[in-house]
Amino acid sequence: MAVKRKPVCLALQGGGAHGAFQWGVLDRLLEADVLDVRAVTAASAGAMNAAALITGLERGGAEGGREALDTLWREVNQSGGRNVFGDSSVWSKALTPDWLKGTPMWQAGQTLALSMSPYSFNPFNLNPLRRVLETAVDFEALRASSIQMFVSTTAVRAGRSRIFKSEEMAPEVLLASACLPQLFQAVEIEGEPYWDGGYLANPALWPLFYMDTPDDILLLPLNPFQRDEAPREAGDINDRLNEIVFNAPLVAELRAVAFVQDLIAEGKLKPGEDRQRGIRIHVIEADEWLGDESLHSKFDTEWSYLNKLKQHGRTAAEAWLESCLPKVGKASSVDVKARFL
Repeated sequence: MAVKRKPVCLALQGGGAHGAFQWGVLDRLLEADVLDVRAVTAASAGAMNAAALITGLERGGAEGGREALDTLWREVNQSGGRNVFGDSSVWSKALTPDWLKGTPMWQAGQTLALSMSPYSFNPFNLNPLRRVLETAVDFEALRASSIQMFVSTTAVRAGRSRIFKSEEMAPEVLLASACLPQLFQAVEIEGEPYWDGGYLANPALWPLFYMDTPDDILLLPLNPFQRDEAPREAGDINDRLNEIVFNAPLVAELRAVAFVQDLIAEGKLKPGEDRQRGIRIHVIEADEWLGDESLHSKFDTEWSYLNKLKQHGRTAAEAWLESCLPKVGKASSVDVKARFL
């Protein structure tokens, strides 16, 4: 007898190549086939995973989803430019050892690189991600799917977040959501320039509060929230600052969720007065698995590294299935205030 799948929304944070951790999580969840994904909100690399997931689900259910995610990350690896002769991670690590990446010389080189504009060093606006998306994602299927999709971008001129919905899905939307302005020119959509959505919504939870979506939100973050020690080296300081900046929008939204939950508990908010009243939060965290990874590893598309992250994601998902799945549909499986605020 088939197990009835539980309806959920997914919230997929951005984080470059660390998105392969989400790949592993989603792969294990699809293998278990116990969740009915009704909506996905995402940013940057999370939006790529969302697009591949929905593409696959529309084509062939859970197994189709797994295959589409595999295709996506294989294309990411191939577009990284290092796998012409197979898995060359041993060579790249030998040419650029980790000890060198922590030296003042390396940091100075990074600073110099960031001082250059992509409008200068990439005047033809080449972006290998476009080929990845056109190969791995069926945008027509996204637009027609009953699974609602929300992708966050940052409107450069307006200085605010813009959320694109399912019917607006196109390669430019995902390119915009993953557009780091130090590396790529702003992506223009209908004459408006956009940057990475993670700056202001990573991902945006609020669309799920006001749409006809399940009350259970499964969050898959990629940036560590907690660090045991304060950084002292220049590279570590930059890495931690990056994590804090890209987590800030999500923390703000989780604070709003916790505030509404407190009002309900205190009897100050009556049932039906706010869509957020029924929201239940679940999290498959990456802190344990990604906490030791540095910022530059977000650009590592070696197949061995991506598969290592995938396996970490599968392990994390397995633990969540065993301990938290029974709470879906009943109560939050994480104390939002204690964990994030």
